[in-house]
Amino acid sequence: MDVLTLSHVSRSFGRHQAVKDLSFSVPEHSVYGFIGPNGAGKTTTMKLILGLLKMDGGEITVHGQTVRYGQNNTNQYIGYLPDVPEFYGFLTPLEYLRLCGEVTGIPKRELTSRSEELLELVGLKNSNKRIQGFSRGMKQRLGIAQALLNRPKLLICDEPTSALDPAGRKEILEILQSVRKYAAVLFSTHILTDVERICDEIAFLHKGTLAFRGTMEDIRTLRNGRGFQAEFHRKEDAEKFSDAFLGKQENDSLLVTCEGKTQEDMLRAMAYLAENQISPRRIEMLETTLEHLFMEVIGR
Repeated sequence: MDVLTLSHVSRSFGRHQAVKDLSFSVPEHSVYGFIGPNGAGKTTTMKLILGLLKMDGGEITVHGQTVRYGQNNTNQYIGYLPDVPEFYGFLTPLEYLRLCGEVTGIPKRELTSRSEELLELVGLKNSNKRIQGFSRGMKQRLGIAQALLNRPKLLICDEPTSALDPAGRKEILEILQSVRKYAAVLFSTHILTDVERICDEIAFLHKGTLAFRGTMEDIRTLRNGRGFQAEFHRKEDAEKFSDAFLGKQENDSLLVTCEGKTQEDMLRAMAYLAENQISPRRIEMLETTLEHLFMEVIGR
């Protein structure tokens, strides 16, 4: 079942069309990467999903219910983590979650156990220090716990790892992977390595339109490789191989890259190396990565 569905959604600001005919869906218990450069329309799309902006056309459904501008019925199924979450710094994590639970009407008999469960999930169960002393990464973890407090079907994360160090990013990514047990995750980011690590499916947004949508496996099979690379121990071997497969050209490197070549081309290259008794250090196909696809999508 799809937790979130956008069907032909559009939104303009004056003459600028921020989102144009956008359609995609997020399956339950998945991590969905929502990718695009600045100005692509990601933030506008998230505001439309939350009912904070009015659509010019199209339809959005969350957990089977239609999103309507100015109404918050569908937001009961959504947890939201902004890129910079704000808290009452004088509270402890448990006190803060209890406050949020009381405001949203969670029965007291459930609130304490649910808060403790979520704090354990994000690695803050034994933290009794005031939030004002938290690092950026700890605040992001608490923000995830708060966003999951009402047991949403969909967790929207807006650039959750953008300002974290490598250790902090790793912690957040591991938490988001575990969150899929509870909710689907719409993961907005520009850090492509994070997407490759945890996402099941992705959508590339460029200038308000959907430029590419698919699974990580779709990316790997999008093209039959980008070519192959061969690295040699000796410069003369690299030159001989380069002459045979790329034609006569200057090559001062031990690494020879054969762009646009297929797996069959690489097999022929391996046969050539064996026939000429040339032993390479390595030879391998170049996979189509998320970064290469991203650069193609934005036309650079």
